[in-house]
Amino acid sequence: MSVNEGGEIPGYILAQFGMAVGHKNVLSKKADLQLYSYDSAIDRALPSAVLFPENTEQVSALVKICHKHKIPFVARGAGTNLCGGTIPLHQSVVIAPTRMKRILSVNPQKRVAVVEPGLPNLFLKKALEPYGLYYAPDPASQKACTIGGNIGTNAGGPHCLKYGVTSHHILGLELVLPDGAVIHLDTGQDGSDMVGLMVGSEGTLGIVTQATLNLLPLPEKVETMLAAFPSLDAAMQTVTEVITAGIIPATLEAMDKITVQAVESFVHAGYPTNAEAVLLIEVDGSSDLKDDVHKIRTICEKNRSQEFRLAVNEKEREKLWEGRRGSYPAMARLAPNVLVEDGAVPRNRLPEASRRIRAIARGKKLNLSLIFHAGDGNLHPQILFDERNKEETALVKSAGYEMLKVCVDMGGTISGEHGIGIDKREAMRWLFTPETLRLFRKIKRVFDPENLCNPDKLIPLPEENEEQSSPKEQPDSPIQFLNRLLAPANEAELSATLRFLNQSRKTIFIEGRKTGLSNPPSSDVSISTQYLNRIVEHDRENFTIIVEAGIGLDTLKKELSQSGQKVHVPSERNGSLGGLIAMNWPQTPPLRDQILGMRVALANGEIVQFGAKVMKNVAGYDAAKLLLGSKGALGVILSVILKTYPIGYGACSPSFRRKPESREEFPQLDSGFRRQEETKSHSRPLGNDGVLQQILLQKIKEAFDPNNSFVTPTENS
Repeated sequence: MSVNEGGEIPGYILAQFGMAVGHKNVLSKKADLQLYSYDSAIDRALPSAVLFPENTEQVSALVKICHKHKIPFVARGAGTNLCGGTIPLHQSVVIAPTRMKRILSVNPQKRVAVVEPGLPNLFLKKALEPYGLYYAPDPASQKACTIGGNIGTNAGGPHCLKYGVTSHHILGLELVLPDGAVIHLDTGQDGSDMVGLMVGSEGTLGIVTQATLNLLPLPEKVETMLAAFPSLDAAMQTVTEVITAGIIPATLEAMDKITVQAVESFVHAGYPTNAEAVLLIEVDGSSDLKDDVHKIRTICEKNRSQEFRLAVNEKEREKLWEGRRGSYPAMARLAPNVLVEDGAVPRNRLPEASRRIRAIARGKKLNLSLIFHAGDGNLHPQILFDERNKEETALVKSAGYEMLKVCVDMGGTISGEHGIGIDKREAMRWLFTPETLRLFRKIKRVFDPENLCNPDKLIPLPEENEEQSSPKEQPDSPIQFLNRLLAPANEAELSATLRFLNQSRKTIFIEGRKTGLSNPPSSDVSISTQYLNRIVEHDRENFTIIVEAGIGLDTLKKELSQSGQKVHVPSERNGSLGGLIAMNWPQTPPLRDQILGMRVALANGEIVQFGAKVMKNVAGYDAAKLLLGSKGALGVILSVILKTYPIGYGACSPSFRRKPESREEFPQLDSGFRRQEETKSHSRPLGNDGVLQQILLQKIKEAFDPNNSFVTPTENS
């Protein structure tokens, strides 16, 4: 690459950057670069330059220069991320779209906004209030964090319990790919869901330059409650019982005694400092909420709550929330540094996880506090330390890893919302098999074959020989190969069948119940998933179900209804779950918002898995989204982890809608906000989106299925 040994960019390349964005928007002095060498985690690395584009074309021009000269680059917003995700490894250039912070348009009727990535989350919230609308994701750092950063780490926040995380509210993206090409993606396009893949990819696949957001109407009624408990276990039991009772609060947050005392001395929010744990509970809706409040109060009293307080007005409500949002800065007053870990476990295992995490801190004599997005099973251990003490810093980092391992051992994940970056990169090996990690690396190479776009983040670097799959002897045909239709009885038989067919160079068509399939494609053999139809596990308490992909939708709905739960699937369809996913039929709410994880058999018989049995998970690429709309081109869906809902509970996730084809559908904002100018810099599209999408989809197909074994139907089935 064209970077000197000292990490300096040659003058002629700096000049090219200056020509692209203006010389005033290029920083190269060491003192300036040091300001962009860190985020809110521990690691540091000095960039070779910092660049400030002001529109999509400038981002594209900068990336093209980097691509030409093989210079790695990192997109960086406000630097609030807590995983080292924007640390500029390998003397990367920092591309900072923080000046791209306009709200380009709002359509109150369709409840959609188009914004630039540098827009702070809170600014958007304030701008939408006059329309009676809001953008649901609300990270604790919302005063500073940007929409682009939210997209990079699939940010959550307190309100995602009811309304979902960032990926549930992104309808479309404008993206600069690692070679500088510009592409527009939306959730209504045919083929694999690439929007879902991009959200949570931590800027390793491209740079977001615009986002189309789903908006929600402000709730007509809101009730905010504080409940104090004599033990953390009592508080966590209350969380479980509230959800099990069929109440889905807008928020359900928890803080331990150390956090409460720190917050109270800092914010003076009126928290009871003698309580061992405090819950902050909020319900909202369009109808009277007294019944929900009464049920919640009854559950709190049953679990020996010491105090139950209902905010009587907006001022009291905001003060309670000011305390919760101030928990991190409150802890930061007590020590030079705070390591904030971010694990998630099934909700009912929070008490056990908390005990084990506290035991780790006691064993290492570390100062620890705990805060929780308790309704989601997402917990944040906060460890106080001084990074100038290298021994203490190493101890804290090792303790953080042990705490994350606890979450994994309990069926959870290593990040619910903060991301992986470099801080948790090696811990990905606890969650994913070598086969899955290999596939992640292939997906990265689809978009970034030169490894220039935020290099060496998110996915652990391959160990020796890890990129090579283990050679296996050619199996005998596990199913008598007498006709075109094979129906394996279980996962192992299916895997062996695929391996045999792959080595025999057979073409394969995957079918479920064949409902509506009138024109199956020509293939050497068809594989039916009709016998992969078991309910693997129904966790009623945590509202999740794991089912094999061949299960009929009618069977799934019947099983869930017997326990007072449901999933949102079309009532008029009776095909298989796998078929529904492969075809990605339009529905409200989208199926994509209900899938927590998936197991998939690749054409060579390898089995990969994505996601986990937790409500929030940003570990690895959300490759399960690529199976949505894939029509069986990528692999055989084996089983799916679904989020379930109480019967009678309405859908809270965004309605399915296509991204509007024309910007004219969006009225410009009133004066007071910077308007989009009708200039060359905002014309679109910059390239043939359809061609680019087809190229990317074909490369994704090659990553999953190099021999092109799987064939797809020629019409909807």
